Amino acid sequence: MPNERLRAALFHKGLTINSFADRIGVDPKTVERWITKDRQPYRRTRVAVAKQLDVEETYLWPDALTKEQVVSASSSEIVTIYPHRWGVPRDAWGRLFAEAQQEIGILVYSGLFLAEDSGAQRILADRARAGVRVRILLGDPDAAQVAQRGKDEGIGESMAAKIRNVIVHYRPLLSFETVEIRLHSTVLYNSIYTADDQMFVNTHVYGVSASNAPFWHLRKIPGGEIVSTYLDSFERVWADAKPLPTEG
Repeated sequence: MPNERLRAALFHKGLTINSFADRIGVDPKTVERWITKDRQPYRRTRVAVAKQLDVEETYLWPDALTKEQVVSASSSEIVTIYPHRWGVPRDAWGRLFAEAQQEIGILVYSGLFLAEDSGAQRILADRARAGVRVRILLGDPDAAQVAQRGKDEGIGESMAAKIRNVIVHYRPLLSFETVEIRLHSTVLYNSIYTADDQMFVNTHVYGVSASNAPFWHLRKIPGGEIVSTYLDSFERVWADAKPLPTEG
């Protein structure tokens, strides 16, 4: 069957078979065979094609990778594991967001430690000013899930109060057109911080504060599926969340 995904990806980028073949250094007939006969190039070429088209390799060729290759690539996405969030170097947060060129995402209940960091606030503002899309998901302070999380951590209503405090910190960012803030009411299993192909994941453990829970630093690589799984989760929460109400 023809590879309609590859054909559509070329069309979306405004590329012809000939122009794309020139770009990646192959014969146009080779690209045509990839499309019309669904031939699969070698992995190095598949990676190059996917990168040029800004899509996942597995989107263009779903059956290309073996189970062992997926496991190996996914393992390579793990940059560092910290036993606790408080063990993450402070400058690591700055580097994560400062290097973003396209998109920043934050999914938390409150994330008060980050909202109170004036340096992080300046970086988020700088990136937004540069045209980087910034999406922030905070827990709805009136949601039952937030109340339960406060109970689980032994801080009761302080969880909702922390979120309201964070909202005050983040509101000035809404002056930038590229910044959006939404409130969610999910049972949050992990806090997620993304910046293009890099990601921090703060796991949530019952009865343990987020600052004491394990923490992952991940970087997306072709064929890996860990980062994609967390990104999909972020998008599902974003889709169901509601915009932050205007003041007044």
